[in-house]
Amino acid sequence: MGVTLRDMVRVVAFVAGVILSGAAVAECRDDEVTLRGPWGQARFGVELAATPQERARGLMHRESLPQSRGMLFLYPEPGAVGFWMKNTLIPLDMIFLDEAGRVVKVHHEARPHDKTLIRGGRNVKAVLEINGGLARRLGIVEGSEMRHPGFGAGAVWTCE
Repeated sequence: MGVTLRDMVRVVAFVAGVILSGAAVAECRDDEVTLRGPWGQARFGVELAATPQERARGLMHRESLPQSRGMLFLYPEPGAVGFWMKNTLIPLDMIFLDEAGRVVKVHHEARPHDKTLIRGGRNVKAVLEINGGLARRLGIVEGSEMRHPGFGAGAVWTCE
């Protein structure tokens, strides 16, 4: 059996698709985070909360959050951070990350309207908020790693 032009075009298209899909996976964007760990991988579209005003507002007054979305709080320098749920209408998981993008704490299912301060630790560079219960369902644990341009060259999982 000979190889037809149609067969060659299909092979080239397949290889091009594999290469392009690999490039898309490796790409880092400000509006997206990818987490990985022994549990697998998960990707979330994110809104950035990078300014003091954006971080203060967070996800307050929102009635819902799509399952594949979250909010990423980025701080200029690692430090001690704390959150409360006053004026927040939906339960949230808070994933605290160090300067290298490593998960240092997961707070599961913070309760809406709760004024209890939720501390993440001393050297927190970022916090990802997602729907309450989702971190547990996915298996996201301490030691998991996040890829996002906000972590820079010192990240455990760099953007390349």
